[in-house]
Amino acid sequence: MIIHPIKPVFDSNSEILILGSFPSVKSREEGFFYGHPQNRFWKVVATVFDSPVPQTVEEKRRFLLANRIAVWDVIKSCEIEGSADSTIKDVIPNDLSVILNNAPIKQIFVNGKTAEMYYKRLIEPTIHRSAVWLPSTSPANATYSPKKLIESWKQIAINE
Repeated sequence: MIIHPIKPVFDSNSEILILGSFPSVKSREEGFFYGHPQNRFWKVVATVFDSPVPQTVEEKRRFLLANRIAVWDVIKSCEIEGSADSTIKDVIPNDLSVILNNAPIKQIFVNGKTAEMYYKRLIEPTIHRSAVWLPSTSPANATYSPKKLIESWKQIAINE
């Protein structure tokens, strides 16, 4: 059983919550979200907000908070082989009340099909809030070009 090692990023101004499934091996090593250099998350969200791509963990944290974005994952702990979502089992979900009780979240987004599946199964029934699916920024999602990803992810900036 692997326990999620990264604290959620949010503050009292966060309006958008983006949930992944579970951090990759690289993200767990780095101690921050979307740490694999091939993951397109940071390039996509930086483009959506017309910002330079943040490089360091501190720059990434500042970028998220400056754009009123909270980030965490659906899964608190699970069995997983490497970083493959397809191997996830024995899932325990994160308690989103940590964020939802302390930030004015207007919209919840899920990054990819695995996050969506576990969100709908384990979280939505308890918090009664739906999430909007976004195509995964993972390098494993080869069906979405960077341009197509950016088009889909533009909806996170709806409040701008």
